[in-house]
Amino acid sequence: MTYDEFYRHLGKAGLTIREFADLVKMNANSVTNCRQRGDVPSHLAVMVALMGEMAEHKINFKHVLLNIEIAPKKPRGAGPGKFGGDKQENRPSDEIEC
Repeated sequence: MTYDEFYRHLGKAGLTIREFADLVKMNANSVTNCRQRGDVPSHLAVMVALMGEMAEHKINFKHVLLNIEIAPKKPRGAGPGKFGGDKQENRPSDEIEC
């Protein structure tokens, strides 16, 4: 789905990008970054298309989503104590006391 189609479906659903991101526990910047690529990932396309259709049929999808326990997505590179994938170990020269 193109970003323009995605945005049109958001309008049908009566949502802003921030509201959509809050409902699905995403960072709003992650959604708006799709604009530069020109298209959106298929899982976002499916969600927003269904939200738009549900809104047209007067179905309160917000209530349904708010009752689902969605774990917030972790930002990239959010691993604790790691750089480049592996935990940094002390080198022998770091342990010498002066």
